[in-house]
Amino acid sequence: MSFFSKQFIDVIQWTEPEDGILAYRYPMEDMEIQNGGKLTVRDSQMAIFVNEGRIADVFGPGLYTLNTQTLPILTYLMNWDKAFKSPFKSDVYYFATRLQTNQRWGTPTPITVRDKDFGMVRMRAFGIYSYRVSDPRLFYQKVSGTRDTYRVADLDGQLRNTIIGRMTALFANSGLPFLDLAANQTELSTRMQHDTQPVFADLGLALDSFMVENVSLPDELQKLLDQRIGMNMVGDLNKYTQFQAAQAIPIAAANEGGGGAAGIGVGLGAGMALGQTMVNAMRPPTPEAPQPAPAAPPPPAAPSVETKFCVNCGKPIPRPAKFCPECGSPQQ
Repeated sequence: MSFFSKQFIDVIQWTEPEDGILAYRYPMEDMEIQNGGKLTVRDSQMAIFVNEGRIADVFGPGLYTLNTQTLPILTYLMNWDKAFKSPFKSDVYYFATRLQTNQRWGTPTPITVRDKDFGMVRMRAFGIYSYRVSDPRLFYQKVSGTRDTYRVADLDGQLRNTIIGRMTALFANSGLPFLDLAANQTELSTRMQHDTQPVFADLGLALDSFMVENVSLPDELQKLLDQRIGMNMVGDLNKYTQFQAAQAIPIAAANEGGGGAAGIGVGLGAGMALGQTMVNAMRPPTPEAPQPAPAAPPPPAAPSVETKFCVNCGKPIPRPAKFCPECGSPQQ
């Protein structure tokens, strides 16, 4: 009698022994389910009966008495009549429908996209998400199958790569500059959840939440961005140079090897020269002044007033002349 009592199952139930289990097959090897036995499905669980490789009945949370009334599909598949009371053989799978929280995702390598402000940039992103099994029938058919135990870790790589693929497409098609994406992470999270939900639903899963925690640039590009931000914060380079020079005075005075006042003068002069060079480099080029028009040639000199008139022909001749250059007459 002890041998036969072990061949029939009166109560079917399952509690999760640890986190991270999505599907579990109840051990049925060399055992049959007693007609009229009890099936317990707790909150955050669902169960399905699989007969000869085909899904029969699906059960939500509750306590069930297993008979032809509670197993209508299995009854139809086995061609049982309503008076059937013998034990039967079937596989029972439990599914954990509670939220699988704090699942991590991130871009393993930077994503290269076009940017309105910087041209081409490489961006990185990471965050968390949570999901649950919403359709155990579909999840069994497409994901878990007949495995004894299916865990979160078995599905992690597939879901993470799906998210990264969607994130890459969203970055490339958004048309938003990097600075706008980084400043609107809540809206970006909502867009990503909306775009990724159909992929999860196709696996029998529901994407409950999605969060983008950070959008950033690789370290070398982040340093360049920090420098650009610093230049914008400096503003007036003349005033900034004066401020830096004023700060350098007590530092130079405290330096024993600085040569006292001479060291201060040298350091201050070098700082001012460097600052002036920066200011000149940042200053826009001054437009060239128009060249003056060439000067007009001087007018011909007026005839000298030291003249007299010829006594014969009356033409003007130099006063010292003794003869007229016109008529040759002698002059007085």
